[in-house]
Amino acid sequence: MASAKTTKIVIVGAGVIGACLAYHLSLRLQNVVTVLERGVPGAGASGHSFAWVNAFGKDPRDYHTLNRRSLDMWYRLAHELDADIGIHYGGEMRWESETERATQLKRRIQQLQTWGYPCKLITHEEMFALEPELSPGALLAASHSEADIHIETDKFIAVCLERAQESGAIVHSKTCVTDFVIRNGRIAAVKATDTEYQCDFVVLASGVQTTELASLAGLHIPQQQSPGIVIKTTPCIPVLKNVAVIHAPPVDDNHQHLHLRQLADGTLRIGQGTQEGINRDDSQVHADALLAQAKTYLPAIADAEAVPTPVGYRPMPLDGFPILGFTEAVPNLYVALMHSGVTLAPLIGEMATLEIVDGVRVDWFSPYRLERFE
Repeated sequence: MASAKTTKIVIVGAGVIGACLAYHLSLRLQNVVTVLERGVPGAGASGHSFAWVNAFGKDPRDYHTLNRRSLDMWYRLAHELDADIGIHYGGEMRWESETERATQLKRRIQQLQTWGYPCKLITHEEMFALEPELSPGALLAASHSEADIHIETDKFIAVCLERAQESGAIVHSKTCVTDFVIRNGRIAAVKATDTEYQCDFVVLASGVQTTELASLAGLHIPQQQSPGIVIKTTPCIPVLKNVAVIHAPPVDDNHQHLHLRQLADGTLRIGQGTQEGINRDDSQVHADALLAQAKTYLPAIADAEAVPTPVGYRPMPLDGFPILGFTEAVPNLYVALMHSGVTLAPLIGEMATLEIVDGVRVDWFSPYRLERFE
């Protein structure tokens, strides 16, 4: 006999985290899952993300391990969903052309190897065997992180929400949360523009909006502002033959590192600097300059044109680390706020479901509770 649906869960936000949570929570037959998205699914930070799934630059060790666990879980989740979720395998390749940066890369690879991360230094010949279209210029050190992937977030979100709906979840797009109904210190209902949604639990998977929404319940969730730019291009011939992501050195002293990936439709996504770097320049001039740098290393994309993309704002807790779990002040409000949402989505989806449905506290999340800011 099927279990009665008795637990009402409202998820606010339908990016990679909200969608993945909707999928996992809806698999529990007792749950009635409602997803409220103020725009369209994936239109926030998820749609602006470079979407490189990795643990390469994640420190300290515990945070690296959290990301590594989730990276490994992507492979199982892809098998479980058994659909086109926009996953690109092949790892991440990078190289350096300056002595000090080459030394730093070698040290990082050695450190990651001691942590058990699947990565290695590669030769010039191995680099060209992987990516024959590359024109890397001076090459002092290169590496390949074999397990890394990248995700087309729109495809992943669509599949997760579709599966959630097949299990009975309801998704409301263009639905703005305006307030919470608080009774006896708990959220009894979520108020939206046109109606109220009764709930037993509320999950804030709302990215940069999390701070504003939490304040409606009297909570302060500290974030820093973190704008970034990832440009798009017109479709190109397939230029990355084997790896999913490349990181290239600056073309000169006036530029930053470059990162690039290619989607199934042939378009490229290109960014500069680090994954956390601040950038507000969404002009055509900036987009053209970024693409020109990429063409230096990939002559085969000579005919590509840059498509400027509006500034995206990353969810970024004040100390840079995730905020996960129920809050002490409002015990049925669950927060899932983090920068590396694409990497961490499979792990958050599974582990947060354990915390929400089964009432456990997952040890892996202990360093990432909201109360650390008190």
